[in-house]
Amino acid sequence: MKTVGLIGGMSWESTITYYEILNKEIVSALGGFHSAKILMNSVDFAELEANMSNGNWDGNAAILADAAKRLECAGADFIVIATNTMHKLVPQIEREIHIPILHIADAAATSVIRDGFTKVALLGTKFTMTQDFIKDRLKGAGLEVIVPDAPDIEIVNNVIFNELCLGKVLDASRAEYQRIIESLKERGAECVILGCTEIGMLISAEDSVLPVYDTTIIHAKEAARQSLG
Repeated sequence: MKTVGLIGGMSWESTITYYEILNKEIVSALGGFHSAKILMNSVDFAELEANMSNGNWDGNAAILADAAKRLECAGADFIVIATNTMHKLVPQIEREIHIPILHIADAAATSVIRDGFTKVALLGTKFTMTQDFIKDRLKGAGLEVIVPDAPDIEIVNNVIFNELCLGKVLDASRAEYQRIIESLKERGAECVILGCTEIGMLISAEDSVLPVYDTTIIHAKEAARQSLG
């Protein structure tokens, strides 16, 4: 079994889900008393959030590259970054390490394509929805990507940072997300990618008029598969 190098804490709520899924997948595959081999570096999200707010992405790249290097030195075989938004920094992190990073968008694209969908709605932080670091990976896999309009982008982003990252799950926000997903379906989306590792706290398959692809679950399961070779 390979050792997963998990960079967590962004936020710690979703990192719990990664840890749980990794172990459940290993137990399901191997049985008995088996559990996942995981090394985790859990960062202080307040530092990264402050850098994001100030546009200091180089500062975040330094923090995460340091975390990845520490995991590599400790014996990790590959890196899993337990958040979508920080995949913006994958190129900078990759330059500092010699082990691969399992990209969250690649795992999501594989899952969507396997089910026969070609046009996806993408929800996530404002950075994920308006910038190209996730969208281009999805498009490169052959998917068409649509995102909410500008006012709804703000709603989705505010719920993530002001509620979900603080452990708040509100019915009113769920209703807003459901409305937004319905509007994306009307624009032709065949499924919705939850491109933020916290959104699964709020939206499940039962809450959506579109098939749901939760990147947290997909990414963690793929990490377990990679661990088993």
